[in-house]
Amino acid sequence: MYSPTKSWMATSPAAGSTAAAPATPQLGKGLIFATSGLGGMMGWAVVHPANTVAVRSNLASTQGKPFSFQGMIKQHGWMSLYDGLPAGLIRQIFYASSRFGLFETFRDLLHEYRGTTDFASRVAVGAISGGMAAYISCPAEVATVRMSNDATLPPDQRRNYKNVMDTATRIVKEEGLAAFWRGSGPFVNRAMMVGVFQVATLDQFKVFYTEQFNQTKNSIPNVFCAAMTSGLIYSIVTMPLEASKNRMASQKADPTTGKLPYTGTIQTLSKVATENGIKALYEGFLPYYMRCGGHTVSMFISVQLIRDAYVKYAV
Repeated sequence: MYSPTKSWMATSPAAGSTAAAPATPQLGKGLIFATSGLGGMMGWAVVHPANTVAVRSNLASTQGKPFSFQGMIKQHGWMSLYDGLPAGLIRQIFYASSRFGLFETFRDLLHEYRGTTDFASRVAVGAISGGMAAYISCPAEVATVRMSNDATLPPDQRRNYKNVMDTATRIVKEEGLAAFWRGSGPFVNRAMMVGVFQVATLDQFKVFYTEQFNQTKNSIPNVFCAAMTSGLIYSIVTMPLEASKNRMASQKADPTTGKLPYTGTIQTLSKVATENGIKALYEGFLPYYMRCGGHTVSMFISVQLIRDAYVKYAV
């Protein structure tokens, strides 16, 4: 049986390879999901400030004002970088655990059925598991976006959420349960593309840095360089979808007509590009890239350390 002990990033063979992973103590499915979620939370705690800056920078154009990091810190303080952190951690419980838990589960089932794990199967499984995880975690994503950006809105437009429970309760009471899935379209599309581009490029860059810079494959420097390079590619590809998701998740209905300004992924992309220019879809790119690459590095290293410690001390 194909062993699921090691994380996808740490043990997947070079792209296109059909070699099975080395024999290792097998972890149960429950532990795979649990370590994925815990590693995702640990990684998110590191990159949440970058996410806050990315969200606020990206949404600043909707208020017709330029974003200034110095201005944000001066007005709201350094701790404002952690606005929405509880919601972000809850999101990882659902997103990271389901995304990478489902990835490893589906990958192993496909390996048992086909007898091999190749490049195409990783791409397909990465897209499917990423999309499913995004839809499952969309309520927490909406709460994260709103809590991260609320303080930057004009006083009369702020929702003034107190905490995660207050956010969830008020969304249901004021807007209905369906509001939790506003932005689910671009969020799911983005997650599928991230799964595809991570799988398609990560192993290749690990080999590249091993051969060109004499790094030890799967060492922390090797993982860091490969993840940041892979993160750059999928950040460029997925940033417009991230911008669409942020707008759809934070939008308010028009007080006169009661209609929402953004109704779907394509409509949002077209509306933003037409009214604000294509550049608006890439506002906040640098912190978004820091979030993507940084979370990939910190999360997978955390997952691997947790699993290695479990195998060493608990098995």
